[in-house]
Amino acid sequence: MKQRSSGTDIDDSTPESYADSRALRFAFLLLPGFPLMAFTSALEPLRGANLLSGERLYHWRILSPTGGMVRCSNGVALETQSLSDEGERYDRIVVCSGLDAHRFADKTTISWLRRAARNGVHVGAVSDGVYVLARAGLLNGYRCTTHWQCMDGFQETFPDIDLRKELYEIDRSRFTCAGGSAATDMLLHMIEQEHGRELAVRIADHFLHERIRAFDDRQRMSLRLRVGVGHPKLLQAVKIMEDNLEIPLSSAELAAEIGVSTRQLERLFQKYLGVTPRSHYVELRLLRAHMMLTHSALSVTEVGLACGFVSASHFAKRYRERFHQTPQRTRMGVRPPVEIPGVPAH
Repeated sequence: MKQRSSGTDIDDSTPESYADSRALRFAFLLLPGFPLMAFTSALEPLRGANLLSGERLYHWRILSPTGGMVRCSNGVALETQSLSDEGERYDRIVVCSGLDAHRFADKTTISWLRRAARNGVHVGAVSDGVYVLARAGLLNGYRCTTHWQCMDGFQETFPDIDLRKELYEIDRSRFTCAGGSAATDMLLHMIEQEHGRELAVRIADHFLHERIRAFDDRQRMSLRLRVGVGHPKLLQAVKIMEDNLEIPLSSAELAAEIGVSTRQLERLFQKYLGVTPRSHYVELRLLRAHMMLTHSALSVTEVGLACGFVSASHFAKRYRERFHQTPQRTRMGVRPPVEIPGVPAH
């Protein structure tokens, strides 16, 4: 493969360069509130491929339903072209959407995506953009994945779709990833398949990406790192809690599961986490509820039941105590008045 040693970037913004039929054509479809990190993590490997190969291997266009400036989740706005202005045939379309993806139902955009898929375009999404593909019916019969925070709400909304817990999924003409830096791994995998591992490794090295993660690498930090302790019995108890949020176990049942007495269980949580098992369990369930309220269209009552609260009033009371606002206000997209550790800002 031809190498380019000058380090000069290749201009992919001109119509002339985009018309080069030798390169794969990407369209990034940005929806309001899209996550900037996931978008750039998907785009930059393509730029790196052009830069380090010295060839125009990839071209891209930045689109939105209406064109103009589109603001991402951190407030930065990017200039986009309208779907109606774009008549070219793309090879791949990447949907980039944020927390409101579960509400997105623009018929023109949905039709545009369906038409592209029928014409053989590979269609994918990063993070919450998977909701848009699912609503368009483009994931029926395909494997997919999304960010771990979105999984519960997505599976409740689309129970028949084959949702996996992988870092990314490429299933024939569909590709999805967890978002964030996982988009880089997915794009590097694509580049490796098309232009060889040597180039993919050089791109990863160029961007200080320590290793190219496999599709089945875990999304989350290990439980030991997340909890900040290494006691095996405590970690086992927390893991069981995380796996049983919809139907919570009692402290006695939890203690029996890990082979300790209820008293020993209480001591472990107080010593290492400074809380009771019950309060930690409630915290996990409330955090899950917050994720489902911001990442799904389920009703407040459905969210409460899915997180193990037996009544709407009890759920609302505990939620208000924890987040200083009602579940309904969170559902409306109102940001909590204070930053909540462990909960992403809207």
